[in-house]
Amino acid sequence: MRTLDAALIRDTVARLCIEANRALSPDMERAVRAAAETEPWPLARNVLGTLCQNLDAAARTGLPICQDTGMAVVFADVGQDVHIEGDFEAAVHAGVAKGYTEGYLRKSVVADPIRRGNTGDNTPAVLYTRLVPGEQVRLTVAPKGFGSENMSRIAMLKPSDGEEGVKRFVVDAVRAAGPNPCPPIVVGVGIGGTFEGCALLAKRALLRSVGSHHPDEYYAAMERELLQKINALGIGPQGFGGQTTALHLAIETFPTHIAGLPVAVNISCHVTRHKEAVL
Repeated sequence: MRTLDAALIRDTVARLCIEANRALSPDMERAVRAAAETEPWPLARNVLGTLCQNLDAAARTGLPICQDTGMAVVFADVGQDVHIEGDFEAAVHAGVAKGYTEGYLRKSVVADPIRRGNTGDNTPAVLYTRLVPGEQVRLTVAPKGFGSENMSRIAMLKPSDGEEGVKRFVVDAVRAAGPNPCPPIVVGVGIGGTFEGCALLAKRALLRSVGSHHPDEYYAAMERELLQKINALGIGPQGFGGQTTALHLAIETFPTHIAGLPVAVNISCHVTRHKEAVL
């Protein structure tokens, strides 16, 4: 049995909040820069070049990549052989408060969804915890901006809608989003499970490395087809047209009920952020 102080959880979450908002993961940054070199449409290529300049400025100044520093989504895989001294969940929330305050990141969370009222420190975080074998804790902080989050969709399709129904729903969701999620986007797709389960699958899909594919070739082929269909929409970077509407599309799946076919599309902007640490 390994013991971890909750203070270490707090400080790690704080650090990841700051790092995630100041720099893209290497795979995401490579994808943006590669798109700037290969996009054939002049205006779109110019927009992508400006996005690259923004990444350079953030790296040079230590400022956030985007003014919307997001609502903190934290994924925690906690080893069954780890004992945490202190309140784990409270430590995560305290880490978000510490990171957003000390990192001078915009606080965007309101205390009540209708009556509003800013909480002042970007808490609470949205926390997903899984028990896993071992004696380590894996923490992933994924700040989610709401220009793209607001464009996400969920549908409870009928089994008879099948593969074509799923593909049609995904493409239509991106078409309806248009320029609103600040393309080029990353598209997370969840298929299966339950109403809330497929939404979480779609959120987790956004953590996948750009260019990775589902281990099942059937879904890997669907990922490639959907990415091609989305880029053929011509929305382009920031909605100005072009071939680069999406940089990546990832599908995550889970078994479901005989009577259902849940599908969720979680759209993320060109600032798809996530940082990870293993304790």
